Amino acid sequence: MRRALESVVAKGGGKAAYIEGYRVGGKTGTAQKVENGQYLVGNYIMSFMAVVPSNNPEAVLYLAIDNPKHTALLSSYTTTPIARRILLDIIDALDIKKQPNELEKDLEWTDKETFKVPNVVGKSVADAKKLLTNFNIEYTGTGEKVVSQSPEANTKLESGGTVRLLLE
Repeated sequence: MRRALESVVAKGGGKAAYIEGYRVGGKTGTAQKVENGQYLVGNYIMSFMAVVPSNNPEAVLYLAIDNPKHTALLSSYTTTPIARRILLDIIDALDIKKQPNELEKDLEWTDKETFKVPNVVGKSVADAKKLLTNFNIEYTGTGEKVVSQSPEANTKLESGGTVRLLLE
């Protein structure tokens, strides 16, 4: 069940709650409200439930918005961006570590392509340039060998993002 909830965040309606490196599971919900046995027109409760990390839960979040205005009538657009911001605070407050084997997020047309930053420490500047073709490179130092890099190897970075290299 936890893997299914993680799939909602990585591949389904909960994508806006996806946090790179963390196994977040969740489920959106949209409920039309009822009064006197009749459904109310245009009156909904939008909700999102999340668990982090999904493989070994440390926190559960339930977010509900009663009758949101000026929004699409889909909880995936209304609640998940808010939930993501709260989840980031939870991860920070509880010092939740990144988790291995997360599901990769399915990209949408508005998402920028990401690439894993290769390890270029110990390589020549020329070899590092060849490996970092998807990124902008900033150098500190004047040597010909890379002694440190930021972000570190295997970190995902948007195409065109900056990798900083410290040269010997």
